[in-house]
Amino acid sequence: MYAGDYLTKHPDRAAFVMASTGETVSYAEFEGRANQLAHLLRSEGLEFRDHYSVYMENNSRYLESCAAGDRAGLYYTCVNSYLTAEELAYIIQNSESKVLITSKSRMEVALEAVKECPNVVLTLVVDGEDLPDTVGMSRVQDFVSTVSAFPSEPIADEMAGTAMLYSSGTTGRPKGIIRPLTGDSPDQMAPLFAFLNGLWKYSEDMVYLSPAPLYHSAPQAAVNLAIRNGATVVIMERFDPVRYLQLIEEYSVTHSQLVPTMFSRMLKLPEEERTRFDLSSLEVAVHAAAPCPVPVKEEMIEWWGPIIDEYYGATEGLGFTACNSEEWLAHKGSVGKVLLGDLHILDDEMNPLPMGVPGTIWFKTATEFEYHNDSEKTAESTSPDGTMTTVGDVGYVDEDNFLYLTDRKTFMIISGGVNIYPQETENLLITHPKVADAAVFGVPNQDLGEEVKAVVQLMPGTEPNEETVAELMAFCAEHLSRQKVPRSIDFDPELPRLPTGKLYKRVLRDRYWGEARSQTASRIV
Repeated sequence: MYAGDYLTKHPDRAAFVMASTGETVSYAEFEGRANQLAHLLRSEGLEFRDHYSVYMENNSRYLESCAAGDRAGLYYTCVNSYLTAEELAYIIQNSESKVLITSKSRMEVALEAVKECPNVVLTLVVDGEDLPDTVGMSRVQDFVSTVSAFPSEPIADEMAGTAMLYSSGTTGRPKGIIRPLTGDSPDQMAPLFAFLNGLWKYSEDMVYLSPAPLYHSAPQAAVNLAIRNGATVVIMERFDPVRYLQLIEEYSVTHSQLVPTMFSRMLKLPEEERTRFDLSSLEVAVHAAAPCPVPVKEEMIEWWGPIIDEYYGATEGLGFTACNSEEWLAHKGSVGKVLLGDLHILDDEMNPLPMGVPGTIWFKTATEFEYHNDSEKTAESTSPDGTMTTVGDVGYVDEDNFLYLTDRKTFMIISGGVNIYPQETENLLITHPKVADAAVFGVPNQDLGEEVKAVVQLMPGTEPNEETVAELMAFCAEHLSRQKVPRSIDFDPELPRLPTGKLYKRVLRDRYWGEARSQTASRIV
């Protein structure tokens, strides 16, 4: 996150505001903070293309923790702040991080992880107090007091760094996605960022509202772009639907990026809550990260107007599709046309499939990448001739070359020889007024191989009983073909959905495959 000439143009302008406290950090202060941390990282021996990690919740030190790497030619890995110590240790080790930045609220997990990470020489703790002197080989120090001892001027050898983010790990071990660093000046905008800048109409006068965790690639890119434009970013520590709407009015927000579950939560607010705030300043609302049910998006466009843009693009940066509201209304359910990369829909033998027939999505890549320290996974995701890559998504294109996502290949259900993609059933269930969230996947069936199972998180006040099961079953049967209707429905108080919007479905599915027996009766868990 590099402010470029906006530091001299608008030094007193708010670079970002923390939504819960109103704490405001100007561009001049933000630049000084980032420079101080860059100096510290150099003092710890981190040179061009070295790595460090950030493991904490959204807070007022998060952006500078990334910005220092952006101007010191480093790879910084923003880690899911909900990981366990074991999961965190794996990423720190795999990324070869030498410094870890964490917070007081995540300190216990972080310090436990660092014990297994001999490469880490320093752990910085935001709001740290009563810290141990060392954990394993790592020194442990308070972030602010340690960083503030360094100069606020730029380091002598500034060069562009970048995030090295990890896949979410919903289907296996997370994989680090690394792109080459060339030693360019940090004020040079990457071609992909320049493209997004124009697509989403970013400018120095915009106000961007960020409701998502900053460790995820989409908020990372959006906030980075806003800062590069000299705009103001409002950062929510966590998403709350009413507070989100209130912030749009309070700060005259012009731009935001959300995930479909946020849309659903706002749409299910009482009418008086939804309509009490002035949302007229909002110009562009972008969404991605997870499939958006057609009825949900229809309602959002009706409510907010044709300002909702959708895109599809994996963290790997294989390719990029997008559509605005008008295009989507003419191609409902689509994630847009290809704007970057060369799209191919192929069967399991790598043969092209006809228009309208689902297959694995492959791209001749728009940007160069590989999985860090994992040549095997890189090879698995690459076509035999080395020209194309995939993350295992399934979809098809229509006659106008708009792409539609069907599901992840790993979640396809094969029941009695029929291929069933559970996303359609999930998208339907989430529209039911009694359903807050839903997951659909295959479970063992002795006769069919697999059968369709749904696990549902109910809206507050709804009883998880057999009457509710019957109502949801009937709802599915009314709208879906027979093979897509769940054979059984279980209830869970809260589904394991990542704050990024992605459903951590493997955790749910493993409950049933671990039992290794047919599940045909509805039950409450």
